[in-house]
Amino acid sequence: MAPYPFTAFNFSVEIYPDGDSAPLAAAAFADCDGLEMTMDVKTIREGGANDRAIRLAHTISYANLTLKRGMTDNFDLWRWFERSARDPALRANAEIVLLAADGRSERARFQVERCVPIKIKAPALSGKDGQIAVEELQIAYEKFRLVMPERAA
Repeated sequence: MAPYPFTAFNFSVEIYPDGDSAPLAAAAFADCDGLEMTMDVKTIREGGANDRAIRLAHTISYANLTLKRGMTDNFDLWRWFERSARDPALRANAEIVLLAADGRSERARFQVERCVPIKIKAPALSGKDGQIAVEELQIAYEKFRLVMPERAA
């Protein structure tokens, strides 16, 4: 029997700025996007070998992590952005945990290292409809890796 694919709707995000023992963002995020790495490939052409090129793995680049949540009276993301603007050396580590449908069992964990907030966006405001005010945070990070649960390793 083939394993079922993971669902993407049950996850948690924990952000730990330097020096803080408690994570930011007590409110849950509705969207998390940007867990992505790309390995650049360098192509070397060898004289006389017209039928092939040598491909060497090169540097790895990372996307920006985008988090969205309904805005509440918890302004810790805004405070973190302000702290980072005052102290550009301030970094954070984050963990994004993919959960099973029961909301408790861990399926996979993504560790994101040396994060810095690069964009914070207030909700779009409109008097025409009664939508939830959604704030957005973009984070640049220097490294990311997948940590597999014990049973899958």
